[in-house]
Amino acid sequence: MKVIDFKDAKCRHCYKCVRHCAVKAIAVRDEQARIMVDHCINCGRCLEVCPQNAKTFASDLERVKGYLRQGCRTVISIAPSYAGVLEFDTPGQVVDALEKLGFAEVRETAEGAALVTNEYKKLVREAKMPNIITTCCPSVNDLIEKYYPDCAEMMAPVVSPMAAHGRYIKKLYGPDVKVVFLGPCIAKKQEAEGDERVAGAIDGILTFEELAVWLNEAGIDLHACTDKPMGNPDPKINRLYPVSGGVIQSVITEEEADGYHKVFVDGLENCMEMLECLRKGELDHCFIEANVCEGGCVKGPASAHWNTSYVKTKVKIENAVSYKAARDLPDMSPEEMTKKFGGRSLSDPMPSEEQITRILRSTGKYSPADELNCGACGYSTCREKAAAVFQGKAELSMCMPYALTKAESMSNVVLDATPNMIFVVGNDMKILDCNRKGQELLGVGHDEAVQRYIFEFIETEDIEETLLTRESVLNKKVKLEKGRITAEESIVYIENLDAVLVMFRDITREEKIREQHYNLKVETVEMARKVIEKQMMVAQEIAGLLGETTAETKVTLTKLRDSILNEED
Repeated sequence: MKVIDFKDAKCRHCYKCVRHCAVKAIAVRDEQARIMVDHCINCGRCLEVCPQNAKTFASDLERVKGYLRQGCRTVISIAPSYAGVLEFDTPGQVVDALEKLGFAEVRETAEGAALVTNEYKKLVREAKMPNIITTCCPSVNDLIEKYYPDCAEMMAPVVSPMAAHGRYIKKLYGPDVKVVFLGPCIAKKQEAEGDERVAGAIDGILTFEELAVWLNEAGIDLHACTDKPMGNPDPKINRLYPVSGGVIQSVITEEEADGYHKVFVDGLENCMEMLECLRKGELDHCFIEANVCEGGCVKGPASAHWNTSYVKTKVKIENAVSYKAARDLPDMSPEEMTKKFGGRSLSDPMPSEEQITRILRSTGKYSPADELNCGACGYSTCREKAAAVFQGKAELSMCMPYALTKAESMSNVVLDATPNMIFVVGNDMKILDCNRKGQELLGVGHDEAVQRYIFEFIETEDIEETLLTRESVLNKKVKLEKGRITAEESIVYIENLDAVLVMFRDITREEKIREQHYNLKVETVEMARKVIEKQMMVAQEIAGLLGETTAETKVTLTKLRDSILNEED
């Protein structure tokens, strides 16, 4: 089952979860992180470090509320770390709050720890195992069975305190009772619902974070609750289980310490180092308390909401504990307390040397010198990341130096392809960079250009003004190369460099075309003027001729009239 995962988030170029996952149980596909269930040990570290708050958790909260609504007798088993995580005046206030939520009884998981302690004592007295690794932490158990299967024979064949307590409560009240575990661990959900070896012991898991939300919704203030007793006898020293070294203190007393050297290891990397030592045969006759969470269960991933100080919590728990062994333990059968462990090794396909070389070359790594092993992708070495690409866990684009080089290369291609002349000029007027067209304008190569000053080549009044005022100059028409080039000048201040970006856009051809168009317009206007003047002259000449012919016609007609009239006389 999938206990934790990531919802869609902005994973591109982040990979923080991959960097912090010691067992590399996170695959990145299509720039989205996903948990690989078969590889995951549910330590929860990825959820704690995710900057996008993209965690998802398979919550049992609604299921538990359903038990209570249906009237099911529901007993809650509360992890002893509550004493250092929850804020209250007296422990009994937590009991009252949980009963107000509807739980029939509140019992401490330390009661189950006392049963486990008794089993560990038997193993120590028998001294048949060369090394004994405690099996209280489900994440450690998964780590060993999946990644160090050859160490599985050293795991104590004992159920966890949670499973022992769940079985005891069901034995006490009958199989119909619902048992809910409350604690700071998300791996407990996988153990309770995904491990057939302890199936049925626990019916639901709640985290302290979920409890805080529920209490707030119900309007229950722990400080306002009354002091009520727990439903179980005092488990004494077994309340130390959630702090580092607590299991050892509960199990091995001075008279029982002869056969085994006491070792407690917390933190995932430390546990892996310890298992490597066991694998190499470097440890012998050790009773090893192992916990994935640094500081023990009190710093579990589902208690981080309170940002609890480990030292404060440890002192608080230790001061409230009776350093005596629990007495009058209930009878539990060997079958109820036994859990067999074995290897569940993973079989990821491994690439050949040729395949690794091909993948490395696809990200610009052609020799060992190109393998920076920077770890930005989340993998320790470039070769490890190449293997992950082969296995489908990682993507080529996760290589940050390659992506940066590719981006810079693309930027250089763009800059060199542009027809504009581009310079970066420092506040001392020294040329910091320039593109190919800029080098052509200066008449020198790039290496020489960056050793020269811009005022050696062009007028710099506008550049000096921008450096002084930090106000941009945009699209100003200027002359370059003694007037041979006409350009549009744009100058922008770059604050983080205390420099300016200078760009000249060559508009010489445009200016010539514009000038030709202007001259053509002038010529056209002049031609039109001449045509109009000529038309006016022609009109005037025509008018003059028309005037003369009209007068002549008038005289002729007058004469004709007079002639006709005279003939009649």
